[in-house]
Amino acid sequence: MVFSAYSDFIAPWYSLISIMGALLRRRRTGEGMYIEQSQMECGVTFLSPHLLNYAVNGRNLGRRGNRDFYMSPHGIYPCRGSDRWVAIAVQNEEQWECFCEVTGDPEWTGDPRFATILDRKENEDELDRLIGEWTRAYTAEQVMTMMQEAGVPAGVVQTCEDLLNDPQMKHRQHFRVLDHPAIGPHSYHAPAYRLSETPCEIRRAAPCLGQDNEYVYKEVLGFSDDDIADMLADGVITTEYDAPFKSTW
Repeated sequence: MVFSAYSDFIAPWYSLISIMGALLRRRRTGEGMYIEQSQMECGVTFLSPHLLNYAVNGRNLGRRGNRDFYMSPHGIYPCRGSDRWVAIAVQNEEQWECFCEVTGDPEWTGDPRFATILDRKENEDELDRLIGEWTRAYTAEQVMTMMQEAGVPAGVVQTCEDLLNDPQMKHRQHFRVLDHPAIGPHSYHAPAYRLSETPCEIRRAAPCLGQDNEYVYKEVLGFSDDDIADMLADGVITTEYDAPFKSTW
């Protein structure tokens, strides 16, 4: 399925592991560590099979949208309402039969062009068009429920508002509202996992620029007030974190 700005969600976890490793090393050796974390390199690791395919076989993957090499139908389909969509992924012939039953076995589901996975892949444009005509009659939630109850993987393509109001997200307490000093109450993602012995608590909103400088310079690095004053005068550091928020967009 489609992911927007995928590396934005991946890079912070790589950075977190790097920081944890650096802190562990400092605890063991007393030495610090320089960390250089590239967001592009974090994201490109997930393209390894395709990069190797090109390097070894000379095959350029190109764009596939929401389609899969081995599944069909596999895509995002329009539903009733304004800009509402549902994702459906049929993984095997058993699920295809269940899919056909959910749709009411219209005439096109028995078309020889869609008889096998190879046939469906060969005629995927037409298959997606016909499925889209069927899904438009229902809401995304209705299609998801019908498909899931029949054992076919399906899910609503959710907006940010949908995610914040999702019953499962609320049950998992995934979003935590914290008060940010510059922008006020703001929703933050909690980790998707739950650990029994080390539960995660988000205690504070994201820091503003320079908010923790004094603690780091004095408590961690051991700089004196005079050292800090000299660095402030030279413009090396700043302790101003309560200035009005300015968007960079």
